[in-house]
Amino acid sequence: MTEVNRNEVFEQVRDALVELFELDAEDITPEAKLYQELDLDSIDAVDLVVHLQNVTGKKIKPEEFKTVRTVDDVVDAVTALLQEA
Repeated sequence: MTEVNRNEVFEQVRDALVELFELDAEDITPEAKLYQELDLDSIDAVDLVVHLQNVTGKKIKPEEFKTVRTVDDVVDAVTALLQEA
């Protein structure tokens, strides 16, 4: 399996946030806090997980996203998921 490119994952996550929540792409940085800075709530987080499942074709367990606080945390979770066989 090829190494998962974190930049590509970040771009997918950023594009999802822009598409789903009409956020400005320039506001979405790896350090951006999902809840405080991007104003997402728990329902938005579920929508994001569902969208990422569709994009990746991988099942995402909700508990894997309980600790996610920043955009970079989402990228880490998705990257780890894509590296699983």
